[in-house]
Amino acid sequence: MLTSAQTLKQNSNNPHWVIFDCRHDLIDLSKGERLYREGHITGAHFAHLDIDLSGEKNGRNGRHPLPSPAAFIAFLARHGVSAQSHIVAYDDVGGQFAARLWWMCRWVGFDNVSLLDGGITKWLADGYALSTEVPAPKTVALTGHANPLMLITADELLSRLNTTTLALIDARAPERFIGDVEPMDPVAGHIPGAKNHFYKNNLQPDMTFKPHEQLRAAFDTLTNHADAVHYCGSGVTACANVYAMTLAGINNTKLYSGSWSEWISDATRPVVTK
Repeated sequence: MLTSAQTLKQNSNNPHWVIFDCRHDLIDLSKGERLYREGHITGAHFAHLDIDLSGEKNGRNGRHPLPSPAAFIAFLARHGVSAQSHIVAYDDVGGQFAARLWWMCRWVGFDNVSLLDGGITKWLADGYALSTEVPAPKTVALTGHANPLMLITADELLSRLNTTTLALIDARAPERFIGDVEPMDPVAGHIPGAKNHFYKNNLQPDMTFKPHEQLRAAFDTLTNHADAVHYCGSGVTACANVYAMTLAGINNTKLYSGSWSEWISDATRPVVTK
């Protein structure tokens, strides 16, 4: 699940390795692609959160609804992903956006996918260079099927709120969780019964992931071994917690992909602060 900068460099000419640059900024929506054009890991393709890793918004399905499985599989196919590929995703914020691609790959049946530990920041710190060359498109035939068991809907979540069989984990920053600030959505607060685990708590100062045993201890405390449901503002950052939990060897997880921005689109759903 984790690929080091050294290992990625050693496989830079491996035709079975496919790399995706997932850098993004939730405010400056063109920043990720701009940074990619200025320099990226050699051979990396760009995956735009709003275009490639999200579907059409309708005002009720959140800020980053999932695309159709077929659309995402077609995106992978256009960039040369085959059933034999090893996919590596990276960003510059410790996996916040790269984990979305990781989760989506697994969602449509491609398990041979990892994150670059520490992202492009660690790559540069280790002395490796960047490239401005954009790899040529290389479409391959690719099929896959989405796994609905990896998701939970708003109605399903509502029916299980505050039950002992479910541990609801919010990946947003603490000040957003308690409702002191809300820079992205029109309503502040969190879903009743949720516990806060900011995704950056999974990381060390250099943005590499903490050791497995530390991650496991943190999530075991949060879940008390109940089924975990992860959410955030729009179903992106939550994937970083799903990733960290899976890295720690805990697999009883689901993603509420609509997350807070979908939840508050229905005023009858309960909201709490503090």
